[in-house]
Amino acid sequence: MADQLSRLFAALADPTRRDIVARLAVGDATVGQLAEPYEVSVQAVSKHLKVLEEAGLVRRSRDAQRRPVHLEPEVLELMTSWIERYRRAAEERFRRLDAVLAEMNAEKNPDTNEEQIP
Repeated sequence: MADQLSRLFAALADPTRRDIVARLAVGDATVGQLAEPYEVSVQAVSKHLKVLEEAGLVRRSRDAQRRPVHLEPEVLELMTSWIERYRRAAEERFRRLDAVLAEMNAEKNPDTNEEQIP
């Protein structure tokens, strides 16, 4: 899992590859279509696609003469679940801190029924 996560994060570290993934989230496209908005060659975009393909984020298929590139969204779930685990842990730490601050504030202002956070 760590190897795959590393490949996924490394593949998405490049802004061009993130943009390609965002565009493929809307729908399949050919390499030529993906290369259009960039001032780089089709070969350069193909290299980006190879990195995304090796990470498992995209796959290329054959449709007669076309070779559309397809996003594999289920692979993003691996990243999402990894991030979510740490987001929940951080959120729990903040909740505990909020409770401690509220308790400290209540001790400091015993006459007030409302919670006051400094």
